[in-house]
Amino acid sequence: MTDHSDIKPAVQPRNATLRRRLLAGAAALVLVLGAGGVVYAANSAQPLPHADMTAAPVANLPSFADLVQQVKPAVVSVRVKADEGNHNVADRHNFDQFKGTPFEQFFKNFGQPDGNGQRFGQNGQQHHFVQAQGSGFFISPDGYIVTNNHVVDKAVTVQVVMDDGTKLDAKVIGTDAKTDLALLKVDGRTDFPFVKLATTKARIGDWVVAMGNPFGLGGTVTAGIVSAQGRDIGSGPYDDFIQIDAPVNKGNSGGPTFNLKGEVIGINTAIYSPSGGSVGIAFDIPASTVQSVIAQLRSTGHVERGWLGVQIQPVTAEIADSLNLHEDKGALITEPQADSPAAKAGLKSGDVITRVDGKTVEDARDLAKKIAAYPPSSSIALTIIRNGAEQTVDLKLGKMKDQGTQQASASESGNKTLDSLGLQVAPASDVAGAGDSGLAIVGIDPNGKAAEIGLHEGDVILKSAGKTVSSAGELRRSMAEAKTAGKKNALLLIKRDANQLFVTVPVAAG
Repeated sequence: MTDHSDIKPAVQPRNATLRRRLLAGAAALVLVLGAGGVVYAANSAQPLPHADMTAAPVANLPSFADLVQQVKPAVVSVRVKADEGNHNVADRHNFDQFKGTPFEQFFKNFGQPDGNGQRFGQNGQQHHFVQAQGSGFFISPDGYIVTNNHVVDKAVTVQVVMDDGTKLDAKVIGTDAKTDLALLKVDGRTDFPFVKLATTKARIGDWVVAMGNPFGLGGTVTAGIVSAQGRDIGSGPYDDFIQIDAPVNKGNSGGPTFNLKGEVIGINTAIYSPSGGSVGIAFDIPASTVQSVIAQLRSTGHVERGWLGVQIQPVTAEIADSLNLHEDKGALITEPQADSPAAKAGLKSGDVITRVDGKTVEDARDLAKKIAAYPPSSSIALTIIRNGAEQTVDLKLGKMKDQGTQQASASESGNKTLDSLGLQVAPASDVAGAGDSGLAIVGIDPNGKAAEIGLHEGDVILKSAGKTVSSAGELRRSMAEAKTAGKKNALLLIKRDANQLFVTVPVAAG
């Protein structure tokens, strides 16, 4: 906008009375805010009748100084010397401590190596010791500290630096990679300043204050609001992040985010950024998750979770239609794992789990979180829908264990082309690595319908509309029957690597 403040009017009012009237009229147009947020005219002690703002009062912005003074002594910087093992000499300039982790796309690992690691080795190998930095905070006066697992991963030594500059050696009590949490301990005192975890969930729009050690600068404070809840950023099976807009950067990992009561509502863990720096989107592990995980780490040094033993996926609107469900909620079982609690209880592929002990299951991720919240050997009741009918299955959970994967390879043998779907198929028994049953996909048109809905070369179609298929003709017939039954979609059960999943195909494409 052009500044006209130095331009004088061509004609000046000569009549003093007229001048006073013009000035009074201009003053009447100037509005100010009263202390309570009510709009007043500048020349009047009465609020304007049309300016009722009581429904949305304007409050004074808070000062965080008292809060910061209260809790900042409990926040520490975490310095780690980590052993990265042997690496090729040619790779040393491309070394990335956290490359390949689930959080890589979110630049989660704020504690990056500083390039001063020690290296030694033979035969073209070098041994890497890297220095990393993060944040943490005391949760008890006897020296227990919470931080992120990725901050202390592969740690050889850990040192914490308090707000007053005191340096203390710390030991790792336990870690949990699935939630990216770790518990540290320093000894020698029973009067460490500490903070408490919040027992109530933060609301969207609440003020929050984040603290930590960004870029190794030491204790730093930023402020913002809770901007979203329940974020799934693809980092693990139990994603339930709080999203905040307080600036969070590399080195903030493991640091606390406080509410205005001085309670920790979450731990700074990930940021979303194309550059690696803060763009105003950060993710916190909720205090409720921290509370349950840290309690187990403190007690046993590790976390044990209940295990159901099923491969699951969300119920989409198309899947709900194909299964005659009333709503697209619940978790669809693609395959019970062999010798699992689910298999022993009789759960089957195609069952939809809708409740756990009477609590509604929103989606597959919600089921994973609910089951993991139970300790091993817990007895639970699952409500499922099978063939359109609801029933209850009682079972005892096992103990979660890691699952391996296998890679199948496909070769062209006895191919049949399905032009309407844009793929080539062959009996799985004729394709190396595809198994003995089903219909293997050995070719796919990248512009066809199959590619659009997510089918891949190497997938094996086990069932179509609930029926096993081993030829292109059987696949076509099953889809035609689904169309005759008035369904818009047919449900395909797919084997991909060592997993199974359901994919819906519009019957018109068959």
